[in-house]
Amino acid sequence: MKAEYIKEDKLLILKITEEVDHHNCEKIRKRADYEIQIHIPKKVIFDFENVNFMDSSGIGMIIGRYKLASMLGGNTSMTNVKPAIKKVFEMSGVLKLIPIEEMERLGGTELEECI
Repeated sequence: MKAEYIKEDKLLILKITEEVDHHNCEKIRKRADYEIQIHIPKKVIFDFENVNFMDSSGIGMIIGRYKLASMLGGNTSMTNVKPAIKKVFEMSGVLKLIPIEEMERLGGTELEECI
């Protein structure tokens, strides 16, 4: 996973670079928790551009990071979610808590330069 922090906007982008399954979730969770706790961002964005597979353990991982960010006063969203993964989020009800947003709405050119 790659992490990008934009200090001016207090925006943390967590770009997941591997499958989100029970083998990788613990590693992703630890890194995301670390990044959220050191930066205390106002917004955390999970970028799923490079994710082709996610199982149910990914749902718990995402909800847990949502709760952590919320406790620290931030909010969470997702971007670049592929249709198969979006279906998992829809069926689990995650989208009621964590929205999927388009990259343009998340900072336009500044965000594109950072990734």
